[in-house]
Amino acid sequence: MTEFFDPDESALAATPLVADTDVEPGLRPTSLDEFIGQPRVREQLALVLRGARRRGATPDHVLLSGPPGLGKTSMAMIIATELGTALRITSGPALERAGDLAAMLSNLVEGDVLFIDEIHRMARPAEEMLYLAMEDFRVDVVVGKGPGATSIPLDIAPFTLVGATTRSGALTGPLRDRFGFTGHMDFYEPDELLAILQRSARILGVAIDYDAAAEVAGRSRGTPRIANRLLRRVRDFAEVRADGFITRDIACAALEVYDVDVLGLDRLDRAVLGALVRSFGGGPVGVSTLAVAVGEEAATVEEVCEPFLVRAGLVARTPRGRVATAAAWEHLGLVPPPDLVIGTIEVRGREPHPGVDVID
Repeated sequence: MTEFFDPDESALAATPLVADTDVEPGLRPTSLDEFIGQPRVREQLALVLRGARRRGATPDHVLLSGPPGLGKTSMAMIIATELGTALRITSGPALERAGDLAAMLSNLVEGDVLFIDEIHRMARPAEEMLYLAMEDFRVDVVVGKGPGATSIPLDIAPFTLVGATTRSGALTGPLRDRFGFTGHMDFYEPDELLAILQRSARILGVAIDYDAAAEVAGRSRGTPRIANRLLRRVRDFAEVRADGFITRDIACAALEVYDVDVLGLDRLDRAVLGALVRSFGGGPVGVSTLAVAVGEEAATVEEVCEPFLVRAGLVARTPRGRVATAAAWEHLGLVPPPDLVIGTIEVRGREPHPGVDVID
């Protein structure tokens, strides 16, 4: 199928072109209807916002959780737009002291939306101040030190807090319980990513055919941020080494240049997978040993590479360590050992690789 998404005048009238310096803001949807994917979260959030507007009240606080790149920041911006109020943005690591949070809260206007990204990384004093602010719209400012210190109550305008986290389990119970609505963002299906790429191509003025867009979508790891990034890199390749139109062959050639394979694995992913299979016989092996083998920090392997490798069915986590699945061997063009079953791992009877740590 060769349907071209050529940026014609009607498409550009609906979606204005953006410069590269404004790529991320320009590609963000501006309403719930424009947001592609996450149908359950969109439906639930629409009910929360529309119910609050009908009552003339401030909506409940919203917690958005899920892996990076799935649209949590975009959703926070949409909430403010749907409510017709201002959006104030900060991040958990930036709120090191309670005074930092108190200064931000005291400047809010009634109905404002306060977005805290990576909210699980807030300092404990700021988090404890946030409890009272979320429930009673009040903060206690401590003036002075020692026995002469006094607490001054300060009323703040009713607001809606939108918290985003990539590790919902790291949130404390008292903070999590104060959110009236919690939405979990899931990875996207290929057809949803394809629709996102079509929209992004129109905004960026990129001509790409259906098969090429589907190829890019299939290698985007279920993440819109990655899909948009790959689209821009494929566009660069097409403009420099072709006539600017992106076909499937051009997309494949570009992704090969940028070390993105058919499953979406990059150089580091393949290095980890190759070390696990070739150096350690498929495991079991500990993550710290894998990190040494590829010259990376253990945290990088565990937090950046491993989640996708596990989700793709290429690596399994077992009590004895990480083990490569039969699919991993096949992806590398190797024959799986006889004690592996396609799609599953038989770990009984397999001893850890000699000299390998398996406790992480």
